[in-house]
Amino acid sequence: MPIPGPIPPATTGFASFRRGIARRIRVHVKPPHDDERALKKHHRSSLRTNLSNLFLPTMQDPERAVGSEPDALLDGFNESGESHESSAPWTAATVPAASGMDDASKKAVDNVLYSDIGVNTLLNRLKQSVSSLKAFSTFLKKRSNVEDEHAKELRKLSKATSSDIRSPESRQDSYSRQFEAVNGLHERMAENGLQFALNLHQMHEDLNQLAFDMEKGRKHWKQAGLSAEKKVSDAEAQLEKAKQKYESLAEDLDSVKTGDKSGGRHFGLRGPKSAEQREEELQKRLHLADQDYQAKVQYAQQERQQLLAIHRPQAIKAIQDLIKETDTGLSLQMQKFATFNERLLLGNGLLISPLNDANSPQQKSMRELVSEIDNDNDFSSYVKSFSSKVPGRAVDLEYKKHPTLTRSNPSPAAVHQSYKQPELSMKPMPAAPTSDYSASHDTSPRQPQLPTQPPSQFPMQQYAAQPPPPQPYTALGPPVLPAPGFDSYSHESSVPDRSLHQLGSSSNGYEAPPPPQQQYPAPTVAGAYGRAPYPTGNGGPPPPMGTGAPSGRPDTRVFGYSLEDLFNRDQSPVPLVVYQCIQAVDLFGLDHEGIYRVSGNSLRVQDLKSQFDRNAFNVDFRNPEAFHHDVNNPANLLKLFLRELPDPLLTSMHYSSFIEAARIPDDLLRRDRMHATINELPDPNYATLRALVLHLNRVDQHSEANRMTPTNLAVVFAPTLMGPHSGPMSEAGLQPKVIETILHNALQIFDDD
Repeated sequence: MPIPGPIPPATTGFASFRRGIARRIRVHVKPPHDDERALKKHHRSSLRTNLSNLFLPTMQDPERAVGSEPDALLDGFNESGESHESSAPWTAATVPAASGMDDASKKAVDNVLYSDIGVNTLLNRLKQSVSSLKAFSTFLKKRSNVEDEHAKELRKLSKATSSDIRSPESRQDSYSRQFEAVNGLHERMAENGLQFALNLHQMHEDLNQLAFDMEKGRKHWKQAGLSAEKKVSDAEAQLEKAKQKYESLAEDLDSVKTGDKSGGRHFGLRGPKSAEQREEELQKRLHLADQDYQAKVQYAQQERQQLLAIHRPQAIKAIQDLIKETDTGLSLQMQKFATFNERLLLGNGLLISPLNDANSPQQKSMRELVSEIDNDNDFSSYVKSFSSKVPGRAVDLEYKKHPTLTRSNPSPAAVHQSYKQPELSMKPMPAAPTSDYSASHDTSPRQPQLPTQPPSQFPMQQYAAQPPPPQPYTALGPPVLPAPGFDSYSHESSVPDRSLHQLGSSSNGYEAPPPPQQQYPAPTVAGAYGRAPYPTGNGGPPPPMGTGAPSGRPDTRVFGYSLEDLFNRDQSPVPLVVYQCIQAVDLFGLDHEGIYRVSGNSLRVQDLKSQFDRNAFNVDFRNPEAFHHDVNNPANLLKLFLRELPDPLLTSMHYSSFIEAARIPDDLLRRDRMHATINELPDPNYATLRALVLHLNRVDQHSEANRMTPTNLAVVFAPTLMGPHSGPMSEAGLQPKVIETILHNALQIFDDD
């Protein structure tokens, strides 16, 4: 088939389909070099030059590692492939030009394109290009999502790390400074990653728009091109049909003329036709078929001529343009993808290890930042920061006997003598029938004799104040100080009498001598005024005989005791541990995020528990050092105390009443029912609940800072105040409803005075 003449230009209607990124692409028709190898070498050199111009500002300023606009990527390229310094918006790009084809290859391609299968071949090729366009667009979208998630997680990690660095529990000085700088590099790397993800997403949208335009153009030219092809094929089919009819009639006429009767007899309306009639009829029909055949030939020739001259070249040209635009757009976006990857990696690399210029400020690499951490200097700075807290120089430790004791106990021998003789070098009390060691013969409890003279002249009180006897008379360890909180002048009504012989019976094998008869009252374990003569707390002197601890010391534990027992013992409606913990949170924790929800240090909480069990009056939470500067510790201690109550604060007896009240849908009726149930609580429970609820109301007033609303507080305190849920699991949610209702109506149920 001959190659048609010049191809007419595409219709102007197709130009309306070229929108978006397709409008900004220019295809280089002529390569800069004829030789393919030279062309590739030229392109690599041009790309290297352009990338150098693009990345030179980045090397000097790593913050410009990733551009803010995708269109600015190819600003450094002109139509000839050389870089320029213009910052104008991107309008063209250098793309690889098609390699030249020899005449034989070009002729073979044209033979296929301008044949009857040319349009279908190009349509299939365009379909492949659009499919590749969509596949790469999908890849860019997924890669953008991956990079965006990675960058966001990296930025979140950097922020969390920055908070940890500034925490007082972390190292400071050079470590914190250098780590902060390294963390800042990660934040900038995260910003680079976010910009890279944004660029990929923009490329994804551009490719989707290009694919949409190309599919629309393909549908248009598929309909236009194939309709012209079908019109010609239909004309040729009609021509073939007319030709067959014409040839058939000609053969029949020839048979009639030659007298061939193989065709059989022919009948008409008036009977069998003669040969002359048959011949005449065939000649008429043959004439009509000949005219129709000639007309069909002329029509088919005309349609084919229009197809070969106009319609087919026009469709082929338009589809070729679509294919070129699709492939060029895909190649350009892949080049941009490669360039964005290079800029991302180069930008991150320059952040980690910058290329410093002699004329620009020197920027340190990550390796240099890490190498500047001085562990020894950090350690010395930390230790020197406590110089102002160093206590004064301790005085020399030496034993000095009090002058008042030198007369009653001048020497160890005199002390020894006091154990054997009834006289203690003191003026005896007039009416005391028992001796110091009378307990060895009579173990019945006694009432202590109140002195009729000042306490300083009471014999056993002075004896209790004396230092422990020398080593020959005791095998105890080093002396310990008396436990705080026990006043020697406290008024106890009666304490069981324990003899020194009983106290002295221990594993050291020492036994007290038989008690002589004298006229002095026997000292009790608690002393005449409530203080043990030989305290067992840390820092007090041990008993002079034996290692057994006296059992007459009052029980000061607070954990695990009921509120009623604590009230009867301490005469305080609100336990001291509750008051101290509430005071600590009010002073230092109202703005602490997650107060009562965040756990404290379990070991320190147990230590605070032990301190309260030893002596609650010695604990003062007004000083944050008492709870190790962590307000979560007293908060958790308060919850621990409430959990260890034998009976919950809201009591097991009233549990069902609170649950039934929580079922009431009306807020006012539910509040009134709970108010009535609260009024039925025992006095210690009511007083403790009132103090706690008013405190939690103050916590709620700072919920914007601490994030602890009544709902959150109810979830935390419900099992603590009400105990474990004993009903169906579907009703477990009513416990927080009870506490939330009480907190919402705190000032209506309790007066804040």
